[in-house]
Amino acid sequence: MSRNDNRPKGANKGHGKNAKFKSNDRNATSKPRDGKSRAGELKPTPKTVTPKPAKKKHDVVDGIRLNKYISNSGICSRREADTYIATGLVSVNGKIINEMGYKVKLEDDVRFDGRRLNPEPMSYVLLNKPKGFATTTSTNDTKGNTVMDLVANASSGRITPIGRLGRNATGLLFFTNDDKLKEKLSKKGMERLFHVELDKNLKAADLKEISEGIQIGPKKIQIEEISYVDNKPKKEVGLKIKHMGNSVIREIFDHLGYNILRLDCVTLAHLTKKDLPRGRWKTLTKEELELFSML
Repeated sequence: MSRNDNRPKGANKGHGKNAKFKSNDRNATSKPRDGKSRAGELKPTPKTVTPKPAKKKHDVVDGIRLNKYISNSGICSRREADTYIATGLVSVNGKIINEMGYKVKLEDDVRFDGRRLNPEPMSYVLLNKPKGFATTTSTNDTKGNTVMDLVANASSGRITPIGRLGRNATGLLFFTNDDKLKEKLSKKGMERLFHVELDKNLKAADLKEISEGIQIGPKKIQIEEISYVDNKPKKEVGLKIKHMGNSVIREIFDHLGYNILRLDCVTLAHLTKKDLPRGRWKTLTKEELELFSML
């Protein structure tokens, strides 16, 4: 886990709720020996331990046994997994598998009684994204630097980001390999508070239009809250949305004739930038993770 400098936590409240948004920029080994112990007793000569052979590369390529995959997911023991496989409760890529010793790969869709399994330990990582990194899991060189480069050492699991931030946007981005949580947040959304700096002051009439729901073509975009930033020019606003994409904010201000100079996600649900410098990541604590159950 990477944690460093302390940074002040931003405070925010929404327009229309008598509240204001506050800015928060800121191996040695020893030989075994025979002889007498202190009590005068002879110490037995330690037996030589033969190390286990290293796992061959083709073992990984060929996959792992299905019962081990199921056991690793935390559902049951390997012996119990064999019983479930024999009774037809396990499928791989949509096909029921009854074969003992069947091997699968990590990317296979393995399901037990209809529920998809994940043989990796669950990981929950929060990144304070800097500029210049694309929010993508693509390994295509044309993408340049990506957020996956920043969290490469954060987890042994295959974590991916939930939601997006544009290449030049900064701030909080959440990663996990918990498919159940991903599905929940994708359906319900997750409140994110952005500090937005525009190229000119935001008119009060435009702020009101955004707060009440702005009509852009055939669709109406609803936001959670919006307000001017305390003690800052009126070109800086705090905007809270549940949309998980990044383009909706630019769409709003483009429609009203404003250019976004800076876009920073300062809070994400109950998570903040406290003790998380730009470009660093941290693993969520048990308490932080439990609060997601309230969303």
